[in-house]
Amino acid sequence: MAKNKTSKGLPFFNFNKDGKGVSKSEAKLPFTFINFFKYFKRHFTKLLSVNIAMIIGNLPIFFLLPVKAGLFNRVSIGPADIRYPVIAGVLPFIEDTSALTPLLTTVGVFENVYASTVWNTIISCFALLALFTFGPVNVGTTYIIRNMLKGEPIFMWEDMKYSIKRNLRQGIIYGIIDIVLSFMLVYDVIFFFFNAGTSFMTSMFFYVSLVAAFFYFFMRFYIYLMMVTFDLSLFKLFKNAMIFAFLGFKRNFLALLGIGFIVFINLLLFTTPILMGLGIALPFVLTLGICTYIAAYAAWPKIKQIMIDPYYKDEEPDYEDFAIMKDVL
Repeated sequence: MAKNKTSKGLPFFNFNKDGKGVSKSEAKLPFTFINFFKYFKRHFTKLLSVNIAMIIGNLPIFFLLPVKAGLFNRVSIGPADIRYPVIAGVLPFIEDTSALTPLLTTVGVFENVYASTVWNTIISCFALLALFTFGPVNVGTTYIIRNMLKGEPIFMWEDMKYSIKRNLRQGIIYGIIDIVLSFMLVYDVIFFFFNAGTSFMTSMFFYVSLVAAFFYFFMRFYIYLMMVTFDLSLFKLFKNAMIFAFLGFKRNFLALLGIGFIVFINLLLFTTPILMGLGIALPFVLTLGICTYIAAYAAWPKIKQIMIDPYYKDEEPDYEDFAIMKDVL
């Protein structure tokens, strides 16, 4: 691992600055709900660095912002009501138009019409690069957070580079799967929510998709952690994560509440006019890092208890040796 280098500047931009030391007893605190706040306080500065790394690593996503804002759209004027062209088309062939004139005042309203341009297509293609950065960036940041929880020294860029290089192929493949599955589940929940009640089947599918979305959300807590700790196939990662989603249900549910609370606070700030700037800024500096940390804090103890501790009862495990552990659970 590279030597620690010191640099001047704000602490959360100094990714290699030595953190405050902790005693041996503090380093071995159990991962309970109360101790979460002690761990969080200890790792807060590093979480700022992790959040910034997640933003920088997934910059292609932000290419979508000008597209969604319509900065490159072609603007023209058109009728707001689709009935207007029909009515306007038949008017010249009707002798008495007095009956249709009042209707024209209703449907004859014009508005701006926006048409996509080739620039929207080009910029959206650049945004697709996120398909290949999302997984590796999650691998790197998960590795950093795992080492925080283990009490190891952190060298931000060196550790991320090491972890991404070691898990690049699997990280890219699972990153694409993760994006596709997450999009499909969220789309299903929203679609069936707005169509629930129209029939028994749509109502049933809403609850099924909601349960599936929460279950996969729990699985994600474990997949990236196991990926950076063990040498397991994607099939094994999914199988183990499904088991952990049940075994660690209590911790998973508390983590879900914690992440939901953080997101709610962020949305509340965003929708409060006087605090909107803070609500916009938080995801870029803190929100993503905190949510990832909460998920890892919930999942890591269960992974350690079931997949690691039984093999190292009398000695401290060497986590870099777990490449040989291919058939656990």
